[in-house]
Amino acid sequence: MAELKTTETRASVSAFLNTIEDRQKKADCRAISKMMREATGKSARMWGTSIVGFDKYDYKYASGRSGTFLITGFSPRTQNIAIYIMPGFSKFAALMAKLGKYKTGKSCLYIKRLADIDQKVLARLVRDSVKEMRRIYNNNNQRAG
Repeated sequence: MAELKTTETRASVSAFLNTIEDRQKKADCRAISKMMREATGKSARMWGTSIVGFDKYDYKYASGRSGTFLITGFSPRTQNIAIYIMPGFSKFAALMAKLGKYKTGKSCLYIKRLADIDQKVLARLVRDSVKEMRRIYNNNNQRAG
């Protein structure tokens, strides 16, 4: 069975954020970090080499594969900022309709900059997704923490 590549590390989040060359993207990432810290009540941790994650949960699939992953987080990519909304977006249609300019993947929200979206709506989306992840994994006798 393949080992999960994206795992929590001891690398410095602050040092990582300081490597972002684009001043606006750096400021946006610091604001997103603050938003996620407030939503989770947890400190930021590096996951792999380029993801800033908050809180974590243990999962186990029917196949027997198990692991630990972040409940929410973000990654400053070259083209955009990827924001991880782990339960996906189907339960959050009303919020997504008010968010602004973005694209999505399965659990990734892609934005160019915070100025393109409603930050209060993003904060609510992050809070609600964290609550949903904690509900799902605590109800399944998994650990979120």
